[in-house]
Amino acid sequence: MIKNPTPRMLALFTALLIALVVGVLSIVYRLTFIQGLLVMAVVTLVAYILIYYSLEYFIYRKIKLIYKSIHQLKTQRTDSASVPYFGDSSDDPIAAVASDVQEWAEARKGEIETLKKTEEYRKEFLGNVAHELKTPIFNIQGYINTLLDGAMDDPEVLRHFLNKAAKSADRIADMVDDLEAISNLESGRESMEFEIFDINDLIKDVFDSLEYMASHKKIILDFKEGCNYTMIVEADKYRIRQVLVNLITNSIKYGRQNGKTLAGMYDMDENVLIEITDNGLGIGPEHLPRVFERFYRVDKSRSRIEGGTGLGLSIVKHIIESHEQTINVRSTPGIGTTFGFTLKKA
Repeated sequence: MIKNPTPRMLALFTALLIALVVGVLSIVYRLTFIQGLLVMAVVTLVAYILIYYSLEYFIYRKIKLIYKSIHQLKTQRTDSASVPYFGDSSDDPIAAVASDVQEWAEARKGEIETLKKTEEYRKEFLGNVAHELKTPIFNIQGYINTLLDGAMDDPEVLRHFLNKAAKSADRIADMVDDLEAISNLESGRESMEFEIFDINDLIKDVFDSLEYMASHKKIILDFKEGCNYTMIVEADKYRIRQVLVNLITNSIKYGRQNGKTLAGMYDMDENVLIEITDNGLGIGPEHLPRVFERFYRVDKSRSRIEGGTGLGLSIVKHIIESHEQTINVRSTPGIGTTFGFTLKKA
């Protein structure tokens, strides 16, 4: 069996078989050696030409046409200069076609799986948006209806319900702002403004701004041992402050009474690793892969009580990725959680 035959190989192999049969017949009919050899040569040549051109014109050209269509589909998705096309000069067009068809089929299978996941994510996202908006909208609707039913006559009740309605409206506004921020980061409409600064000073500044919030739960904000030193980085200072505020705020919200939130910095040659660690409730391993998803909440009831839009960690991830850096999380239930991200050293 010929492996990966070309039209010429197939034609030659078949012509030789025919010539062999003719040779046997020449012996049967008692032709001379010279006559038999001449007949075999003529039959081989004629058979080769006929078979080769039959394969080339009726089979291989159709195969090449199919391949060309697949090739054009590939070049629509990639740089055409990087996608080879065998044309008419390939020594093994069938192997080239088989390889490309298999590659094309696998790519389409991957695209289908991606589309399915995207569709599932879209449905889940729309459901989450509707659910997150429904609560504050229903609250506002309830407060207004209560006031319209006669509660406006009492100034204290009026102020009380108006304050509640304002808080629900603020929550909707915050959610819209966060969604817009994610959209801008994803689309690249909001570019990073890089500058050189000391990340240590920025962490201290965030600690100072959140000290009052931490004091309500008697949580200590501090650096890990040996990590309180100058570290110059190149990044968007405003956005990195936003990252730190989000991570440290979460550590306070979900931390223990009389707990600790510690910041650490670790030199990694070209980058620096910044970690925010708490000794709070921790996150279960089944939740860790999804903590950066939009609207994903580990403890839905408690998360809503603590406030927030459910988009903070998603924004954090987009900011770090816009810096072409990485962010990760590790956690042990009952012990605590650590979020870590890298920044480029200046």
